[in-house]
Amino acid sequence: MATKRIPYGISDFQRLLEDDYYYVDKTRFIEEIEKSPSFLFLIRPRRFGKSLFLNMLKLYYDINTRDQFDQSFGKYYIGQHPTPEHNSYLILSFNFAQVNPAPEVLLQSFEEHAALCFKDFNEKYAHLLGEDYLEGYEKTVNAENRLEYVALCCKQRNLPVYLIIDEYDNFTNVVLSKYGHSRYHDLTHEAGFFRFFFNKIKGATTDVGASFKRMFISGVSPVTLDDVTSGFNIASMITLDPRFNEVLGFTEGEVREMLEYYKAEGKWDGNTDEVLAVMREWYDNYCFAEDCTDVKMYNPDMVLYFVNYLTANKAMPKILVDNNVRTDYKKLKYLIFLDKHLNGNFSRIKQIAEEGKIKANIQNGFPAENLIDPDNFISLLFYFGILTIDRIERGKPVLRVPNLTIRQVLFSYVEQGYYEAGIFKMKMLQFDDLMSGMAYDGDWRPVFEYFAEEVRNQTGIRDYIEGEKAIQTLHLVYMNLTNYFVIFPEQEMAKGFSDLWMSPNFLNHPEMQYCYVVEFKYLRHEATDEEVAAKLDEARTQLQQYSHDTKYEKVKGHTTLKRIAVVYRAWELAALEEC
Repeated sequence: MATKRIPYGISDFQRLLEDDYYYVDKTRFIEEIEKSPSFLFLIRPRRFGKSLFLNMLKLYYDINTRDQFDQSFGKYYIGQHPTPEHNSYLILSFNFAQVNPAPEVLLQSFEEHAALCFKDFNEKYAHLLGEDYLEGYEKTVNAENRLEYVALCCKQRNLPVYLIIDEYDNFTNVVLSKYGHSRYHDLTHEAGFFRFFFNKIKGATTDVGASFKRMFISGVSPVTLDDVTSGFNIASMITLDPRFNEVLGFTEGEVREMLEYYKAEGKWDGNTDEVLAVMREWYDNYCFAEDCTDVKMYNPDMVLYFVNYLTANKAMPKILVDNNVRTDYKKLKYLIFLDKHLNGNFSRIKQIAEEGKIKANIQNGFPAENLIDPDNFISLLFYFGILTIDRIERGKPVLRVPNLTIRQVLFSYVEQGYYEAGIFKMKMLQFDDLMSGMAYDGDWRPVFEYFAEEVRNQTGIRDYIEGEKAIQTLHLVYMNLTNYFVIFPEQEMAKGFSDLWMSPNFLNHPEMQYCYVVEFKYLRHEATDEEVAAKLDEARTQLQQYSHDTKYEKVKGHTTLKRIAVVYRAWELAALEEC
């Protein structure tokens, strides 16, 4: 029997079955769906498997695929535990990622996509709709009119419809980010066509004897749904429901099982625990429900990217962040920049980068006009997957950056914010050379002296230096733009917390020779030389304490560990020493 193919980039469930791709069985959640309210709304980050799950639902519920139920689902959980409603609906589906958001063509593109979706619906169910149906349909003129017509005809024929909308907020998010609140408002308020389309959906679900019996909508934020809410207030949000914490993404057990399968098939060899240790740091730790903090999820796209490379090359990928993920997260820049100026959200991004966590309640919904409100903004970072639930502390969620992949994304926002606002710019080619010397030659001093020179010369950055954390984060952000080290801030060491643990990146640099622990200290501009000396002595003591921790020995490999103390007096480098 041939080895199962890896479904990296595959969201077509029918193709996954026909071409024998590996599938992590999520069909058990269909039982929970049928126990839930009829109209459901699920938010998950980009590239988290939403489209594949919705396509699985289409196949499961489609009345036309009843005869192939056992072939499609027999080996999965739901095939052995079928629910009463399987293969009992006409499926009407939309994917609004197909709509062109450019203002001059948006309405036309929306109408064209909707027309194709209705055409597919009509062709699939022509044998149930009757000859006179198409004659009446040809008289409809736009998406909202067609939706109303379909709903009415199916009601008259007692045909239940399951409405599925994927990427419901894709084009509205682009309109908001690229073209501003005014154009977005025109779409989602008052007489906006998107708002009115959702009004028609509500009518199709709430009329007496309504034909639209079930609905599943997915997206990446609650903003658009909140903005059309007065015309559409029937959806039950299951995003934070503990029953659905694992509905998308992979548990560690599921990732381990996948790795072991391909290992048994001879597609790679090595230590599964060592591979998982890398994947855990880069792809794991998503949690979507306050009652499920003991169950963390891996991003499935990142896992499949990794396993695809691992099985093709029998080695872990040197580039651990899928470029598709980088591209998707670049689209979120509008959260930080407003007309080339840093808005209030930048300070929160910077705070999260500095502290690695933030305590905040997650808001279920909020309109776009309130996006910059602190609680709403933090909630949006959660929905986008930039923050996740780590634990509950005194009844309130503690949110943190889930993994190293997203931390790189977050640091890139800080770097872009500094650059686009003209606050701080780094000559990265020169800096990369200095970081290379630090990794291979132990030549660490030029790196910190270069930072100090740039901080001294670039006056814009000085307003943002308000303590040790600011200095630490500045180094952390720019060092992470190179790939010589995997850098951990506030790493617990010997009952203390080192400011920077610069672990060797052996995947990219197997022959590098040095790794580092760095301790930063900060004093105000008026501090005396005696105070500088005292801070330096404090740093020496802490670095000596950290040297007793065995964590370093486990990961530093053949490299030599150096301990560096850095003391700033305001924006001036006051002391620099290897301890």
